[in-house]
Amino acid sequence: MTETILHNFLQIIIGFSGGLAVGGGFVAFITVLGIIPRLIQLSKTEKYIKVFGASVIFGLLFGSYLSFAEIPVYHPYFFLAIVGMFHGIFNGMLAAALTEVLNVFPILTKRIGFQGYVITLLMAIVFGKVIGSLFQWVIFVRL
Repeated sequence: MTETILHNFLQIIIGFSGGLAVGGGFVAFITVLGIIPRLIQLSKTEKYIKVFGASVIFGLLFGSYLSFAEIPVYHPYFFLAIVGMFHGIFNGMLAAALTEVLNVFPILTKRIGFQGYVITLLMAIVFGKVIGSLFQWVIFVRL
């Protein structure tokens, strides 16, 4: 009995420590690269900076809760598509802010000799993401 309690306690400590390490790394990543401030600057919504911070914290906490809770989701496909769209928008904007901060595209176009074709490269990336996402949903998920 005490061995099981000790084993569970050890698992709690290890899981909590791992969560702190990953969460700290995520926050450091976003903070050091300045992704959220750059996203606020690009969207010209400086007056909502507290809302952005609260949204990130609430979203992370709520997402963590949903990861551990066994809550069945019985919603119509239309509602799930809207939620999926918001997830995609968030991930896309986070990736766009990351590439903006790191100046990925100017460096990439200079290296491969596509200085005059930046728009073509961006459109290829966008259409590739859209087609890849549709392929995944149609072939692997099948509503």
